[in-house]
Amino acid sequence: MPPRNSELPEGTDHIVQGAARTRSTDTETGFVGGASRGDDTGGAASGDFGAATQRLKAQVRDSAQLLKGQAGEKVREYAVDGKGRAVGALDEFSRAVNDAAGSIDEKLGAEYGKYARSAADAVSGFADSLRNKDVDELYDDARNLVRNSPAVAIGIAAAVGFAVVRLVKAGLDDAKQDEEGAPPRVTSAKRTKTPEA
Repeated sequence: MPPRNSELPEGTDHIVQGAARTRSTDTETGFVGGASRGDDTGGAASGDFGAATQRLKAQVRDSAQLLKGQAGEKVREYAVDGKGRAVGALDEFSRAVNDAAGSIDEKLGAEYGKYARSAADAVSGFADSLRNKDVDELYDDARNLVRNSPAVAIGIAAAVGFAVVRLVKAGLDDAKQDEEGAPPRVTSAKRTKTPEA
């Protein structure tokens, strides 16, 4: 280790070449732009640094607020789009059940057809209530449901999660088969062992 230069402050071994001095040096310590000891150079530099820090903090805060607002708008757009898709799917499901009620009448009896029609009406009513509510109202309803009956909310979340995983897995399997050029597999048919030749 090189010998310590006695003119430098404690903890400093050497002067870094290329370091520029733009302000006068404090004669007692050798620091450039340090705390003010009566001259205005150190205090002004410190004040400029504090003002720059405050401007930077304000700029970061404003940028964060802007990003938060943009993210909120995007989430709202996705929620409105998802609500529209859910209402459309529920309406379609209701129509399908209502159409199937006629064949249920013929095959199983009028009583079961009546159950199918009441189920279709319930789904249609639910779709109408979704259609007529704002996204914020739906969010508040969901929050109240979780507060009032957390066990039901956990059950619903588990069922929705299971359904989403199954849909994603089925979509990934279909995409993989499309890439391989294989015909789509039938998932509802039972597999049977083929005799070995």
